[in-house]
Amino acid sequence: MIAIVDYGVGNLFSIKRSLDYLGIPCEITGDAGKLRAADKIILPGVGAFRDAMGKLKATGLNEAIIDEAQSGKPLLGICLGMQLLFTKSLEYGEYTGLNLIPGEVSPLFSDGEYDLKVPQIGWNKLNIVKPSPILKYLDDGEYVYFVHSYSAKTDKRYVAAVTEYGASVTAVAQNGGVFGAQFHPEKSGGAGLKILKAFSEV
Repeated sequence: MIAIVDYGVGNLFSIKRSLDYLGIPCEITGDAGKLRAADKIILPGVGAFRDAMGKLKATGLNEAIIDEAQSGKPLLGICLGMQLLFTKSLEYGEYTGLNLIPGEVSPLFSDGEYDLKVPQIGWNKLNIVKPSPILKYLDDGEYVYFVHSYSAKTDKRYVAAVTEYGASVTAVAQNGGVFGAQFHPEKSGGAGLKILKAFSEV
């Protein structure tokens, strides 16, 4: 059973529909006990880092997620959910994250640095730079769907795939059984379904 964390932020039902399509047992829940009972956890997220962390802390789900991830339970953060996995964010201030992957979340690039729109919205190519269990069905160069203005900066040993948007952007991060996808697998067609299937098998 995969628990999809419900804390008032994220594309919960799109993720559930994708898992249902794949025949993978899943449940949307905001109950810490059910997170602890689940085999794996997906942490979705859209919006601002500060607000999302505030909601996680208000529900106490942050502690359950940290405990389960540190125990070795596979965890997948999606979009903002991936960013929450990092040590801190510099989005509209400085805010502490779940600290499950070392690093910080900062703007994609400085104003005027590249002639590109922010946020990055749309399909972009994944370049696999390191083997990862959640990428085992994916071919290098497949396209996935991004919507984000901030990205994770971390040591290369935590980076499994990047995308190019002005500069190299962390697209898939991992630290042990903790995985993050900056894009939306549930909106990424066949490529996204491959990632969700692979995560279910971790």
